[in-house]
Amino acid sequence: MKQLLTGRNLYLTGLQEDDVPLLVKWSENEKLQRLLDALPYKPKSEDEVKKWIAGEEHNSYRLAIRLKESGRLIGYAELDGILWAHRVGGLSIIIGEEVCQGKGYGREAMECVLAFAFEELNLHRLQLTVFSYNIRAIRLYESLGFTKEGSFREFLQRDGERHDMHLYGMLSAEWYKRRKEG
Repeated sequence: MKQLLTGRNLYLTGLQEDDVPLLVKWSENEKLQRLLDALPYKPKSEDEVKKWIAGEEHNSYRLAIRLKESGRLIGYAELDGILWAHRVGGLSIIIGEEVCQGKGYGREAMECVLAFAFEELNLHRLQLTVFSYNIRAIRLYESLGFTKEGSFREFLQRDGERHDMHLYGMLSAEWYKRRKEG
């Protein structure tokens, strides 16, 4: 049996209380948070982060992204809003450690999360949203096989400009086909 949550350079685990200080630090990174959330920027307190980690919803999974060599936390991914009856869910990811961005860790983590979602959770569809100014994320999602399904035009305003929010989706059959083709 293959390992779903282990890649070449990283592995995924649950988030732990020891991760809270680093998660708080990332929440204080305005640039990072404005790529992730449409809400106005607001750093999170330790208590807010602890509540998020402890969330016991039956329709979400929060996964820490850790480097194999050291176990160091470099980001997290979240499968949320899962509708089990329909086998669909949402996906988000963040590589919070700036020195680890642009090194392929996001791709590797996404490949693990997709395998987990489609093979272990037996989901049929995953979807995500991304702001039009997050070009690096858009390139990643498209290279993984996500299909742009539409745009929420002029969805948010940042720095005096309007920006679209794009909806991307992937079906399990599309993922299995890409995986088979190598």
